[in-house]
Amino acid sequence: MSEHRAHVWVMAARPKTLPVAFAPIIVGSAMAWDDDGFHFLSMVIATLCATLITIGTNFCNDFSDFAKGADTDERKGPTRVTQSGLIQSQTMKIATLIVFGLAVCLGMVLVYRGGWIILLIGMISILAGIFYTAGPWPFGYKGLGDVFVLIFFGPVAVGGTYYVQTLELSIHVLMAGFTTGLLATAILVVNNIRDIEEDRVSQKMTLVVRFGRRFGVGLWAFCIVMASVLPLFLIVQSNDHIWSALAALVLIPAIPLFLTLSQQSDPFRLNPILGKTAFLLLSHSVLFSTGWILS
Repeated sequence: MSEHRAHVWVMAARPKTLPVAFAPIIVGSAMAWDDDGFHFLSMVIATLCATLITIGTNFCNDFSDFAKGADTDERKGPTRVTQSGLIQSQTMKIATLIVFGLAVCLGMVLVYRGGWIILLIGMISILAGIFYTAGPWPFGYKGLGDVFVLIFFGPVAVGGTYYVQTLELSIHVLMAGFTTGLLATAILVVNNIRDIEEDRVSQKMTLVVRFGRRFGVGLWAFCIVMASVLPLFLIVQSNDHIWSALAALVLIPAIPLFLTLSQQSDPFRLNPILGKTAFLLLSHSVLFSTGWILS
């Protein structure tokens, strides 16, 4: 594969979105470590599976959004490889199946350890990734994408990571999962604010399209603040882990991002906010997890 071709596939994988795969693994594994249930092989395989499912979802979105007219020559965001003609739609479909297939094959190791519940989580996650933008009723076009991201990159991913290592589950683990889910949702919200005009034309009825740009900015801020406050509830609930409150430090770099998001109307100027929000997610997960273990 030429260097150019490899670069095209990297673009299609959307590496700036991959923190949504890594962050839940970090949190779930840290909580498993604290409960003396950490299992290294399960963590590694869970990371690979989560990464493959995220990439597969991005591949599927690439050709599905193009087919539905959401990605056009007027697009303001990063290049989409199907829309730009860099990769043919049929090739992208095959690549999507291959990536999801690899996730299933690797996931069988986790199923062997964790049982049918892990199989169920994995298959639902893959199906959700496909029908987010594909199929006759793509729920990402109905304003349900935010709910999908909140749940699947939140309590489902964190809870699944914790369970496959400890073979147990607790309410505080699921609550911690909402921190990653909220911040992953914030990444999606930035994307939807940037693409509001194109989405409106293509009838992609995201929450931002339905309720407006100001609502989207408020939703972004709500996700950041709630993700920072939730560790305080976990500290009270567990009567321990006080250092996990360090995660609230992400509010500091979030302030200039909020100001840019609320004041800047140029879609091209919003592209960096996407990557910086992903950095907030990763930073929050590392701070929370480190604090949880050290407390």
